[in-house]
Amino acid sequence: MDHDHAKTGFQGLRVGALESRMAPEMERLISRHGGIPVVAPSMKELPLSEHSQALAFGETLLSDTIDIMIFLTGVGCRTLLDILETRFPREAIKKALESTVLVVRGPKPAGVMKTLGLHPHILVPEPNTWRDILQALDASYPEGLGGKRVAVQEYGISNPELLEGLRQRGAQVTPVPVYRWTLPDDLQPLNQLAEQIVNEEISVILITNAVQVDHLIQVLEERSLMPKLQPVLAHMMVASIGQLASERLRQHGFPVDLEPSHPKMGILVKEASQAAHAILATKNAPPI
Repeated sequence: MDHDHAKTGFQGLRVGALESRMAPEMERLISRHGGIPVVAPSMKELPLSEHSQALAFGETLLSDTIDIMIFLTGVGCRTLLDILETRFPREAIKKALESTVLVVRGPKPAGVMKTLGLHPHILVPEPNTWRDILQALDASYPEGLGGKRVAVQEYGISNPELLEGLRQRGAQVTPVPVYRWTLPDDLQPLNQLAEQIVNEEISVILITNAVQVDHLIQVLEERSLMPKLQPVLAHMMVASIGQLASERLRQHGFPVDLEPSHPKMGILVKEASQAAHAILATKNAPPI
């Protein structure tokens, strides 16, 4: 360890990360900046052919039993079409969507629809929250959605308020969850990291994407450790690579103590190591 890092780096703090493919690189970076790395792979890419719920939705869509289709995200919309194309001809998917009222949230899913030559019937304007989606539907269906069969493409996490709002308007709702990622086959390292976090054995946690947050929460919930999390977060440092990861952290009640000057892993580790001692000192200062 070079002399500078002894004074300015992590100085022997235990640093947790949820890196999968880049785990060896993350371990090296944490060590180089004076930390003790605890890296637990948290993600595995899910093959398109294994999305049973999405494929079951495809059968429903192609049998013309969906009235309204809501696309929430560009990446989820694209992934859903890719999944459907593993089983159904593209023309058949396009034809089925043509006879459906297409509702899209923001420009990204609208762009994906355009690649199929489809135009959304209802384009929900920014900031396009679930409330905006319901308002847009109310404007088009003032009598409500009684008996309408509505499918909602979800990416990663579900939106219970949107689903409930649709049901209150009389719709029959089918959520279509689309995941690019699933939990890794070997859960032991992730389970161990979750335990170490709630046992206050980890001083700093580094988050490099939003899915890592979902998967950590899933493991904490399955082990009934969520109640222990909040008090611990008040004393540890949470560093996030950028806006999307930070948003997901805050949704789950995590603080975001640091975002790096550029959303790159090397810069995240370096800047977290430089700020860790000051941030932890502030968070752990006795109340005045």
